[in-house]
Formats: sequence, C-alpha cells, structure tokens
Amino acid sequence: MTRTFQRPIKRVVVKLGSSQIADAQMRPKTRELMSLALQIGDLRSKGLEVVLVSSGAIALGMGELGESKRSSDLPFLQARAAIGQAALMRLYSDLLDKVGLKCGQVLLTWDDFDDRSRFLNARHTLEAILKQGVVPIINENDTTSTEEIKFGDNDKLSALVASLLHADLLVILSDVEGVYDGNKKVYQEIKEITAEIDAAAGGTKNVNMSRGGMKAKIEAVKIATQARIPCIITAGNIKDVLVDLVAGKKIGTYFIEKNAQILDGDSEHEFIRSHFRNSKKG
Repeated sequence: MTRTFQRPIKRVVVKLGSSQIADAQMRPKTRELMSLALQIGDLRSKGLEVVLVSSGAIALGMGELGESKRSSDLPFLQARAAIGQAALMRLYSDLLDKVGLKCGQVLLTWDDFDDRSRFLNARHTLEAILKQGVVPIINENDTTSTEEIKFGDNDKLSALVASLLHADLLVILSDVEGVYDGNKKVYQEIKEITAEIDAAAGGTKNVNMSRGGMKAKIEAVKIATQARIPCIITAGNIKDVLVDLVAGKKIGTYFIEKNAQILDGDSEHEFIRSHFRNSKKG
C-alpha cells in the first residue's frame, strides 16, 4: 500500500534538526548528509524542487571550538552560530557539489515575515534561486536574532517557509520514526490533531543539541496544514527516506492538509504573521 497525495508533489521543503547535522561531539554527520545529497540529486533529476531548512549552525560552531556543552547565554549562542554557519554551508556546498548541484544560503529573521515588502522579497529571492536549479539552504539568522524576535525553533520556520513558497509537501526529519500513540506505535495518518496527540507530544531531551522536540513539530504541522500543505514527520536515518516518501511509501506520520480556502495576497501574509504574534502571547 502507498500513500496518495491530494496533488502532485513538485516542491518539497525539508527540515533538518541539529541532531541530523552533528553527532554528540558536535562533529558533522558527513555520511548521513551525503545520503541526503544523493537523494536531493535524485529528486532534482525527476523535476522536483527541494528547499532545505537546516539547523546545526550552533552545534557545528561548538564543534569548531571543541565544545560539547551548550550554554543558554545569548552572546555565546550568537557567536557559535556565526562560526558554525560558515561550516554548515561549506559542508552542504561540498556534498551537493558531488551530485552536480549548487546551494545558496538564505538567513531569515522574523522581520522578513512581519513586513509585507520583505515577505514578498524573500519569496521572490527564493523563487529566483529555485529557478536556477540551486538548492536554498535556509536557517534563522541566529547571529542577530534576540529572544524577543526569534521563531523559537526551525520547525516553525520550516512551516512558514513552506507557506511562503506554496510548497506541496513539508517533511520534518527527526530522531524518531513519527508520532507515537499510547501503545508506542507510529500513527500512519492523522487528519486532525486531537488533544490526546497534543498531550503526548513532549519537548526535547537533548538540550545540548536542540530546542523544540515533538511539541514544536506538532505546532509547525498545525501551521502548514492550515495553509493546505501536507506534512510528514519521520526519522532522518531511514535509507532513501526522501525519495521513498515522495514516491508514496508509507513512512512516518502523514498529516493531511486542511481543505480551507487557499489564502492569497494580504490575507496570506496576515495568516503567517499571526502565528508569530500568537506564540508570544502564550
């Protein structure tokens, strides 16, 4: 049995957390990321566009300095992000080059979504990058973002990017195979995020590596599915995971998009802005 998506998949946003990028010693997972690059090359050869929303800058920055314990001090994190972002892009550039692809760095802050002209400029820039056959590598600009204007985690950023680009699928790669029910079995398909699913979603246990955990991923799914974008949460270490997901193989937890009217123009922009404002009220 395979999944049937409600529309053809032509543009995929893929979110990778820090644990997909670096190991416990904050060294890059080169072998795993090479597999990802090969899969992106495969999808590109089939005419699909792939956008990466990638964490990992702070982790790699710590690795560059021989550190393994993450501090909560904002200047510490901003400095490691500046060091690690260069390492992250060098890593992606080298690996994608081996499959004949180029990548481009795009660092976003909340202002790029809050202001209407910057929102449109971000969209046009990303569309131009994709038109050239280049893979956008998107991350939050952690070197300048303060606690008051941060997205909170790259799960939310990936959902906002998917909405911005009218993606056909959002894939959130994690350490787990999907969302588990009370019997520790993976939900194959979720049409509605119930209170039970919300309650089961916890935060991250690896505080040195990441921030969000499953709770943040579920919140991101809510944003994307409301924007009519289906989502899949699954493990990043599954062989050929991206290629097989797009082909319809039943991997991970599939969240079906809402059938609400497609947002456009100012209403679309306001929809995206509202998710940041609401998160700050909670």
